Amino acid sequence: MIKYLFDWFLFTSCFIAGCALLMVVQCNQLLHLQYDYTGYLVFVFASTLCSYNFHWYLSANATSENARVQWTQQHKTLHLVLTAIGAVVSAWYFFHFIAHWFWLSGAVLLTFLYSAPKLQFGPFAWLSRIAVGKTLFLAFVWMYVTTFLPIAIDNHHWNEAALLFCLSRFLLIYAICIIFDYRDRDYDKKAGIRSMITYFNERGINNLFALSLLGFTVSTIGLYFYQLSAATIVLLLIPGAIVAALYPLAKKNFSDYLYYFVLDGLMMFSSLLTIFIPNK
Repeated sequence: MIKYLFDWFLFTSCFIAGCALLMVVQCNQLLHLQYDYTGYLVFVFASTLCSYNFHWYLSANATSENARVQWTQQHKTLHLVLTAIGAVVSAWYFFHFIAHWFWLSGAVLLTFLYSAPKLQFGPFAWLSRIAVGKTLFLAFVWMYVTTFLPIAIDNHHWNEAALLFCLSRFLLIYAICIIFDYRDRDYDKKAGIRSMITYFNERGINNLFALSLLGFTVSTIGLYFYQLSAATIVLLLIPGAIVAALYPLAKKNFSDYLYYFVLDGLMMFSSLLTIFIPNK
């Protein structure tokens, strides 16, 4: 029963939607943003639930080897129901924030375009052949929704700290996305899905991963010279250190629980650490 409930929580994307929510909470806290963040949190949770369930509904036949796809094949109707619920709630809050329609429309478009290549008809199938920056694209979408968009809605905290925080978060997510793409590279090659990971050799992928974590470290430390405390900087760096330590293991162990719980969870892990730290 415990495993069934955990799989339900994880594979319905409730977990990843919760991760997105906590990342927004951290952004609000550390950058002192002032806006209707409660409404935005509902919007982010619902839209993440919608986009991920839609994505997995379209990915039901991606492979027969991992537990998540097997679970998806058995619960396709549930994925559709959660997609619909998420879409309705997201639409409601889109109009709630209609004054910021330009930035919100960017989030909707970017989110849709990530899953669009899985719609194997018309112009959507064509996208899979040109999506060379798939990894960059996904990392940018996550940074945009959880970091850039809250800052844009607030519109009073555009400064060096905000830009560094966007860069820091993007590079950490990008490093995690590299690991996911490394796992999926054989399937992506067979499916004709292009990314830098399918083009690079082992050494090139390792160098790209190392450069991403180096950039994450430098941009995070840079926040100390603006408004974040040393304790907060250390807490923000912890997920990067864990990702680096897990990298050799994750290249060999393709467990769904390692990827969709541990690695995905590392995107929001520092949020759990900093949420109780006062930041003046």
